[in-house]
Parts: sequence; structure tokens; C-alpha cells
Amino acid sequence: MKNIIQILLLGAFMLPAISEAQAQKKAKETRTIEFQVSGVCGMCKVRIENGALIKGVKQAEYDRDKSQLKVIYRSDKVTEDAIHQAIADIGHDTDKVKATEEAYGKLPNCCAYRDGVEKH
Repeated sequence: MKNIIQILLLGAFMLPAISEAQAQKKAKETRTIEFQVSGVCGMCKVRIENGALIKGVKQAEYDRDKSQLKVIYRSDKVTEDAIHQAIADIGHDTDKVKATEEAYGKLPNCCAYRDGVEKH
């Protein structure tokens, strides 16, 4: 009987530790997202991939033909919205965040992707 009580008490103390370890493991999981990013040339590809590599992003790969950015990131370190904003901050529109005119204006002429917007 004493052994059973000891086992039950040990289990009661171990359960919170196991649950916490599982929660930490889950929080560290990586996620993969794909979204539209406007870009037209090889310079755009490099800029977009480098711009997406903010803290928490493990990998970013831009498919110029599909205008799709694939990002692998840690959701406990960075949000999807922060990744979209980082891309917009370097002058490229995403399907969630449009780059400011100032950021877009800093792109080289070969990187102009907006219809009807003349770069200076």
C-alpha cells in the first residue's frame, strides 16, 4: 500500500513537468507558409529572400515565376504578420501588406512591378 501511495505521489509531481515540456516543445515547432509577393527580376528574388530572413525565420525561398514566397519560421519567435511587414519595408507588396510609396521608390528601376506607377 505504501508503494502505491509513493507511485501516485510521484506521478502527481511528474505530470506538470511533463506537460510543461510538451508545451515548450510545441511552442518551438516550425511552421511553413506561402504567400504572394510582388517582384520581377533576379535582384527582387535576392532582396525578398534576404528581407524575409528576420529573427525566427529559418528559410525563405522566392519563386519568381509564381510570385510566391515560401517561409519556414518558428512561431514562438516571429509572427506571420511580422514577416509580411519585413517584406513590405523593403519595397515589395505582399498579399497582406502593401509597401509604402517611399519604400517602393527606393527599388531599382528594373524592379518596378506596379502598373501605372512610374519610378523616379
